[in-house]
Amino acid sequence: MTKPDTAGSSDLEPGGLASDVKRSLRRLLSRSWFGAASSVGALVLSAVVGSVLLLIYGYSPVEVYGGILTGAFGSRNAIAETLLKATPLIFTGLAMAVASRAGLFNIGGEGQLVVGALGAAMMGTVDLGLPGVLHGAAALAVGCLAGAAWGALAGWIRAQFGAHEVIVTIMLNYIALLLTSYMVNYPWKAEGMVAQSTRVLSTAELPRIMNGSQLSYGILIGILAIAVVSFVIRRTILGFEMRAVGFNASAAETGGVRTPLVMIAAMALAGAMAGLGGGVEVLGVHRRFIQGFSPGFGYDGIAVSVLANDQPWLIPVTAVLFGALRAGGAYLDRTTGLPGDFTLLIQGLVIFFAASPRIFAALTDRRDRR
Repeated sequence: MTKPDTAGSSDLEPGGLASDVKRSLRRLLSRSWFGAASSVGALVLSAVVGSVLLLIYGYSPVEVYGGILTGAFGSRNAIAETLLKATPLIFTGLAMAVASRAGLFNIGGEGQLVVGALGAAMMGTVDLGLPGVLHGAAALAVGCLAGAAWGALAGWIRAQFGAHEVIVTIMLNYIALLLTSYMVNYPWKAEGMVAQSTRVLSTAELPRIMNGSQLSYGILIGILAIAVVSFVIRRTILGFEMRAVGFNASAAETGGVRTPLVMIAAMALAGAMAGLGGGVEVLGVHRRFIQGFSPGFGYDGIAVSVLANDQPWLIPVTAVLFGALRAGGAYLDRTTGLPGDFTLLIQGLVIFFAASPRIFAALTDRRDRR
């Protein structure tokens, strides 16, 4: 008797086709070119959907988008404002991307940022008798270490007790915000009504790039940080182990990787990037720690990293995009009757479309586990 033809029957088995799609999607997500392509696609789809919504509510898409571009890139000062708003997002985007390589979701960028900012500001007020470059470097190093310690704490709790890093980092964010608020409202408060520290010494300040703008050389430190992170991830043993744990923690541990230590190290490196960003913001922009100086840089960094597909070399591009949306939205509010808050809608659409492949992969994973 002739056996029935079973060719292609694997596709009909439960999970067969879905598993093939999931594997293909994972391969795509791991490719850097797909990150760039998905980012462009997310921007195009967001612009199209945003245009439809503007037309529905009686606004001209050409006028609104034109105003955003003018506010973000229409003059030398506008470009400086865009880069100023993009600078902290480079660091917090890196904080998210580094943790993601180890399979961790670091929502704690906000807490790591403010702790690092406080540490840098405290060191910046101490007269060490050092020249400007060395004093500024020392202050940034303290901010970096403070952020690293805050991130490592979250990693240790995750590795030691199995508590999910999302919950842990959210809780640590609140602790960090309350702790820094206490410091600048009571023991370390400068004179006056504003909850802020004393001004850092001139030797610790980061120089400004141009007159009339708060943009400092901190943006160049951000580019250097991207190079360092890329090297660590691609060229070091720690980077290899992080990627192995992120791909399959159980298999990595079977292969000899000390998964708990890698998790702690990954979160420490992520926290160091966010803490460095806090130091840059304090020493280069405000020249002191001010309560509430961050409007959510840590949370925006998550969106920056997602849009860059966790690729460090794409993070400055996506950070500039979000900086442009912030600068353009402020311009619309300030100079026109157009809705500046529309830029927040665009940000949400960009995040949704950029994250859609990951959401699909996560849903298929959950279904397979059932």
